Amino acid sequence: MQKLINVLAIASFAVSGAVVGSGLYVYVNRTSIIDGIKSQVMDAALGSLGGLGSLGGSSGGALPLGATDIAPPADSAAVPAPSAPVQF
Repeated sequence: MQKLINVLAIASFAVSGAVVGSGLYVYVNRTSIIDGIKSQVMDAALGSLGGLGSLGGSSGGALPLGATDIAPPADSAAVPAPSAPVQF
């Protein structure tokens, strides 16, 4: 039983050491990690806009521009025309 407890203690020490070591690594390299993530996000954002930072018309009209691009359903009722104003 003593041997099992010793093995568990050594394993616990190894896991605790790994957690502390990885925490120190992240703390020491936090600026380079943040810069790397920022550059990946910017590359992904600019890449979705057409690549190389071009913002003009590279999507090929795939996105709708407004409500006028959407066709009304076939079974919808027509909107009645406005009547002449009533004078009192």
